Amino acid sequence: MEPIKVVIADDDEGMRLIERRMIEKVEGFELVGEAKDGEELLDMVEALRPQIVFLDVEMPGKTGVECGKIIQDMDPSIVMIFATAHDQYMGDAFEVYAFDYLIKPFKVDRVMKTLERARDRIGHVNDTPLPVPAKPAPNAATGRLMLHHKEGVSFINMSDILLVQRENRATVIYTSGGGRYETGDSLGETEARLDPQVFFRCHKSYIINLNQINNITPYGRWTYVVQLNGIAQDALITHEKYEELEKMFS
Repeated sequence: MEPIKVVIADDDEGMRLIERRMIEKVEGFELVGEAKDGEELLDMVEALRPQIVFLDVEMPGKTGVECGKIIQDMDPSIVMIFATAHDQYMGDAFEVYAFDYLIKPFKVDRVMKTLERARDRIGHVNDTPLPVPAKPAPNAATGRLMLHHKEGVSFINMSDILLVQRENRATVIYTSGGGRYETGDSLGETEARLDPQVFFRCHKSYIINLNQINNITPYGRWTYVVQLNGIAQDALITHEKYEELEKMFS
């Protein structure tokens, strides 16, 4: 199994050294880049495609939270772990769906546990699933979606759509049978064309087919992972959206 690629970002060279040594202690991880500010971090994420990013909240140029929002649009599957000396930014960090929030100075055991949980997340080894509403969505999606892209136009049966997500700054639609369609439309524009009784905006970066939910498991403090039938990709759902989902099926 290939090692999990990690990038760290902190303007403090000593802190980067500490993080580097901690990462090197855990088997299965490879540190592929170190950034000293937000702009350098974003360039590294674009070029190196890491699976985990450690980022300080307070950095020159773009802050960690600002970088987190951009990274989320680039690839929402990247695990973001915020590291800072201040806990007042915790709410902001979890608003961009941080996997964890570490307070400096770090305790080694705490970092090790976070890395192990992140490894499980990336390997799709999940905790005990949360209850999934058993009642089916009221209606099946009907009709077809006309999708414009750089190669021309595709027509997709709405009933085949499993997941819509932001990916590499584009909107990508995954369908049953392994179909993948990319469009320049925003997630909001795509959402407006889908049946709201079947498709649910569970997260800033994801829309899911309610009929195809397999299970829901914990991710970070206020976020969960949604696994869908017939597809390897999964989605994130916020705590608020999970509660909204429960009400929809009650």
